[in-house]
Parts: sequence; C-alpha cells; structure tokens
Amino acid sequence: MSEATHNAPRPLDPIPQLRDEFRRHLETFYAKLKLAPPYHSVEKAVLQLATTLKALPPAERDRIAVDPELRWARYAEAFTVAGLNQKHRGIIVGLARSRQTLDLPKEYDRFLDAFMT
Repeated sequence: MSEATHNAPRPLDPIPQLRDEFRRHLETFYAKLKLAPPYHSVEKAVLQLATTLKALPPAERDRIAVDPELRWARYAEAFTVAGLNQKHRGIIVGLARSRQTLDLPKEYDRFLDAFMT
C-alpha cells in the first residue's frame, strides 16, 4: 500500500446523515398532518434505519446516500417495520384518501401508502 493510499481520508459514513434526514422527514410528515409524532415509534424507526444500513456493505450505503429512490425505499421500510403505519392509523387513513389537501411533497406518499395496506 502506498503512503498516499494509506493516508487518504476515508469517505464519511453516510449513516448519521441518512438517519438525521429521515428524522427530519418524519417530523415534517407529522407536522404537515398536524399530529403529534409518536416519539417512541419515531425513535424505533430511526434506529431500524441505522441498523439496516449498518448491515449493508459500505458501497451500498454510499449508493443509498446519493440515490433518492433507494433512500426513500429504505425510509419507507423503516417506517413500516417500526410500526409507524399503525399509529394514528384512523386519522391518517382519512387524510391519505384526500392527499391533495395535505401539502406534502410527493416523496411522502411512501409513508401515506403504508397506511393504505
């Protein structure tokens, strides 16, 4: 291994960035719905995301960090695995049926869709 390669800075681990971004999206989701976030389940979802990402090879984590489609798929998976789609279910199902009035970016449809299944 050359000296330059040995001293090259390691790329930053994307997990903290992805975890923080996911938390912000969850906060936005519940704020736009005018609902108090189920804090325990939000923390469970953030932990679920971090655990899932840690189990992946670094190259896959890097791909997720730069690909919005992959990132939102992982966010939706953590959302569901943590049970957030079961909290405030009755209220959110009603809101999800009339999405046009929710003022949520299209990406958040993944969270809303979790309530419809």
